[in-house]
Amino acid sequence: MKHFITLLSIFSIISLASFAQNNSQNNLTVEKIMQNPALQVGTSPTDIFWSEDSKTVYFYWNTTQELNPASSASGDLKLFSCDFQGNNLLELSADKRRKVELLRNGNYNANYSKKLCEKNGDIVFYNIAQDSIKYLTFTTERETNPKFLADDNKIVFRRNDNLYVLNMKHGTITQITNFKTGNATPEKQATESEKWLEQQQLDLFQIVKDQKAKQAKTKQRQETEKPKYAKAIYIQDKSLDLLNLCPNARFVSFRIGKDTKYQATAVHNYVNKTGFAENLTTRPKVGTEEPDYQFGIYDIDKDTVFYLNFEKLEGLYDIPKFYADYKTTFSETNKIKRKLIPNDINWSADGKHGVMIVRSFDNKDRWILRINAQNGTYTQLNHEHDEAWIGGPGTEGWVEYAGDCGFMPDNQHFWFFSEQTGYSHLYKINVATGEKIQITNGNFEVREAQISRNKQFWYISSGEVHAGEDHYYQMPINYNYAIKNDPKNGKIIKLTNMTGGNEAVFAPNDKYIAFRHSETNKPWEVFVQPNQANSKAKQVTKSTTKTFESYAWRVPQIITFKATDGTTVYARLYKSADSLKAKNPAVIFVHGAGYLQNAHKRWSNYYREYMFHNLLADKGYTVLDIDYRGSAGYGRDCRTGIYRHMGGKDLSDHVDGAKMLVEKYNVDAANIGIYGGSYGGFITLMALFTAPTVFKSGAALRSVTDWSHYNHGYTANILNTPTTDSLAYRRSSPIYFAEGLKGNLLICHGVVDTNVHFQDVVRLSQRLIELGKNNWEMALYPIEDHGFTEPASWTDEYKRILKLFETTLK
Repeated sequence: MKHFITLLSIFSIISLASFAQNNSQNNLTVEKIMQNPALQVGTSPTDIFWSEDSKTVYFYWNTTQELNPASSASGDLKLFSCDFQGNNLLELSADKRRKVELLRNGNYNANYSKKLCEKNGDIVFYNIAQDSIKYLTFTTERETNPKFLADDNKIVFRRNDNLYVLNMKHGTITQITNFKTGNATPEKQATESEKWLEQQQLDLFQIVKDQKAKQAKTKQRQETEKPKYAKAIYIQDKSLDLLNLCPNARFVSFRIGKDTKYQATAVHNYVNKTGFAENLTTRPKVGTEEPDYQFGIYDIDKDTVFYLNFEKLEGLYDIPKFYADYKTTFSETNKIKRKLIPNDINWSADGKHGVMIVRSFDNKDRWILRINAQNGTYTQLNHEHDEAWIGGPGTEGWVEYAGDCGFMPDNQHFWFFSEQTGYSHLYKINVATGEKIQITNGNFEVREAQISRNKQFWYISSGEVHAGEDHYYQMPINYNYAIKNDPKNGKIIKLTNMTGGNEAVFAPNDKYIAFRHSETNKPWEVFVQPNQANSKAKQVTKSTTKTFESYAWRVPQIITFKATDGTTVYARLYKSADSLKAKNPAVIFVHGAGYLQNAHKRWSNYYREYMFHNLLADKGYTVLDIDYRGSAGYGRDCRTGIYRHMGGKDLSDHVDGAKMLVEKYNVDAANIGIYGGSYGGFITLMALFTAPTVFKSGAALRSVTDWSHYNHGYTANILNTPTTDSLAYRRSSPIYFAEGLKGNLLICHGVVDTNVHFQDVVRLSQRLIELGKNNWEMALYPIEDHGFTEPASWTDEYKRILKLFETTLK
């Protein structure tokens, strides 16, 4: 056994030496890594879609042969096509591209034989079978969101703030709503004195009686002959949205709300063509006043309007548990009534059923309601509550769009995502009986779901194989996991086979799949395969440059370790070229965005950092990239693990990761650095301020320093608001812990950052100055927003990061 270990160690040394020798031919430098990505890596194809006849795949791309120093990874992509088998790759001519793009996006009729598109505010009708195009409107006003009604000879569209129906058989356009701003002007009411005088005239003079009778007859005749236009609905000074006509053209639903007043934060742009500092008005800070919404239904047949009353929703008045920390008492007279966000009504295809999802503004509750549009009442079908916040794949954010939920082909069941089991899965509910059925189940997330064109199957994407992989499956439309062993239930078929990331688009005829595939060290490419199990995929594109291919990019190992509380944490590990030597320095990278996954097997959005980590490994660093608490891909408990304490478990995961590196990977405990941007910059600050004995140096890039200065949509989910939960903000904001800095800190920030404002680091720098801290420095980037765009800025920033680690960790 000892001999085996010795041979294995020798083999590892030879392999690492060989790896280092291979890469010595093209030593990485920050300048190479941070140059225009199109020149360093190449431009990956993107945005795949199919032709209506399922014969052609389209996607945007620039080949590596076309790249030049002036081009960028995201600019002026060309439109390419190949056939359904992945052959005959070619670039589309300008005329062909215009036609393809004109017809790309739109709404179909029930059998997908017709399509409505919008072009520059005009409506385009496409007869798919005849391949004919016709402009239905050509006006200076904007016509938007055209849709077929149940009778697909009629279409509804929006012009300004009203709905119109176009009858394509007769060529008539009918305005069916009449929304107006302001208030209705009331008819002048006569005073009692005026009424007495008028009656006196009628009593005294026959001619006055005759004239009044004649005027009444004339008015009656005019009212009879007058066209009956839609009822005027006055919305005062409120905004109007979610304007929607049900498929049978009986009911119009809409939402009105009054924009709240807030103080925006000023961001100054100093380097511009004018020579004067420009003031950029940006978002408000967390805790701004929440808008009030009303959801209305207009009954066209009865010409009446009524508004839904949500007062009876289950749990609407429940007190969130965090209030217990403040010993706040509530009574019937001062109980909390939380504000609501009503989403649009989802109508069944036959127009018989309408379902609405309503959220609380604090995002702790979600209700699914069946709407009775005839009288404005509703029946509660489902209620979910989370003391943290409702979220996860398919439910992330306050608004749920078509594609995240909807009616099934039987027009009786409404499907949706829920984390009820702790992982995001598919559910359906019978809108008539209220019976709820869980469709999928397991300790993994279902990330996407769509129903096939032929209505026979689901296509779902999940992390069932591995949390860091994306695979697509075909599942019978009536599948129920609870009876998965019943032959009548059918089977789930795995469609994708290649390890890594997959982003699939299914052909309209359901016979082929076009998809983007990537691996840890291989950027995204287009593939095509038959829509069958165990099919071999054919690669269509090759996007990487010779420069990229000249280096043997590492495949970091996906590892797990146990956090202090016993939770399994996933991470990417880049082994140092000197990993067999004792006491290597280490760098831990913290991904941004909070709810994001990076310890996966696909090409990362952090591709610059990926290349930088290869450079660090070449220089003898062990690098760890952790999916800390709050990251995506691991279910509800991981997602909400940072509730009311950012810089708590998310930071302790990094401390535990550092400990694991020391115990298992020969890392020197005295020489561990940390860096990251945005949320990663925030964690870096918390690490240096509150765990100074663990992290010797850190680079905080575009970092949040005080959560009370960040936006509402993201922050209020996690920390509530500063006025209701000041304790959460106090323990989560680095600015309160700056006195703990002992190591070496580099701060980098864009001056025109409209996401995490430059003010954040200005306030922190003043705090560090007042505390007398000396071992920190700040680099500013005058033309950069939150996401840097200029190679020179990227290069300068990462040269400073590398210098920090080289001078302090070795």
